[in-house]
Amino acid sequence: MLRTALLSALLAVCGWAAAAWLTHDFQVWTDEGARRLEVALRPVPVPATAVQDSRARSVTLGELLGPQGGGGSGATIVDFFYTHCETVCLSLGSTFQQLQAALQSGPPAGVRLLSISFDGARDDPSALQRYASGLAADERLWRFVRVPDAREQQALLQRLGVVVIPDGRGDYEHNAALLVFDASGRMRRVFDMAEQQLALDYARHLGRSAAP
Repeated sequence: MLRTALLSALLAVCGWAAAAWLTHDFQVWTDEGARRLEVALRPVPVPATAVQDSRARSVTLGELLGPQGGGGSGATIVDFFYTHCETVCLSLGSTFQQLQAALQSGPPAGVRLLSISFDGARDDPSALQRYASGLAADERLWRFVRVPDAREQQALLQRLGVVVIPDGRGDYEHNAALLVFDASGRMRRVFDMAEQQLALDYARHLGRSAAP
């Protein structure tokens, strides 16, 4: 009986230790939660990725995220979408419209918005332009780009933890979040769509920190 009790206690301790390791000392219980904690602890540098915007201009993603991307920005809030999406992307578009309105009505914050299509084959510059126009996007604050090269696109999605699964009918299942980058092109935080105010406050904090 004593031997059984000791074995049970040992298994319980091992189970507790495994759970603590898998959940970062019980701070998270999901893959998405673990991703967010990892990003907060170790910011993720964006890979060298060539993108094309709605005016067919080519630039690297690092340049867009940096101060030279426009307006001396210190932070950028990023989402991933595709123009044919009729589900979660509509919510993301609405969220970004609200973020844009907040930036337009408030003081300069050193913050910009960037929407990246993961359907680079279909979302050419004209499609991006139509989509941006439909959302009344102000190009000074909110830009739309695609990644023309499929391999670079996949590498970017993988690096940033963006999950995109083709459904076989021309659409995709994908996770959705607000990714906040600093002016060095590092992903610093990941927020839920419902946490748009937190994302904006944090981006403004980064923007102020980067101001000369």
